[in-house]
Parts: sequence; structure tokens; C-alpha cells
Amino acid sequence: MNDIKLGPIETRFAEIIWANEPLTTNQLTKLCAEALEWKRTTTYTVLKKLSEKGLFKTENSVVTSLISKAEFEGMQSEQFVAETFRGSLPAFLTAFGSRKKLSDAEIDELQKIIDAMRG
Repeated sequence: MNDIKLGPIETRFAEIIWANEPLTTNQLTKLCAEALEWKRTTTYTVLKKLSEKGLFKTENSVVTSLISKAEFEGMQSEQFVAETFRGSLPAFLTAFGSRKKLSDAEIDELQKIIDAMRG
């Protein structure tokens, strides 16, 4: 399941579901018509594709996620670090920090995360 990749449009579609779930397929088609200018058939096609990938499910015309947005973003982050930095989070942080100066608040927040992971 870690290999789920979404394009920009699929990501926008997924965000509509995450922001509004649970929702009926009728509600989803209306939201997609407004936000993405999609026809009902396009909505159903993309929903089926992402359901086959294990991201969403439809039961009794109600759409819900099988993977939360936070879980998905975590998986995507892990995959990026694995593919780009051979799984080394310190290598990622070093590369990131060399291009962007972190504020004291950001450093403090990272330290709190590290401390929580130790405990």
C-alpha cells in the first residue's frame, strides 16, 4: 500500500473526500462538478481507480477513506525519503537545512518531535 502515487488532479479529488467524509456519491459528484468541473462519470471513474488502490471505499453509496490524509502524507514522506535519500532522515534534513534557514521556532518544534520519539 506504500506505493500509492497520486497525480495533482487525483490529489485534489482525494482532498475533497478527506475534507467532507463521510459523503454520499451524489454529494461527491456535486462537489467535483463545482471544484473540478467534472461530469458524474469522471468522478465515478476516478473514485473506482482510487478505491482499487486501497485509498477509499464506497458502501451503500457512502464514500469513506481507508487511509486518512495524515496517514497518506506520512506514507508519501517515507517513500520520498526512501527513494531520494536512501531512507536516511538525517540526510534529508541536512539537504533541506542547507537550502532553507530554519527559524528558532521550527528548530524548537523539531526538537519536541525528536524528544517525543525518544520517550
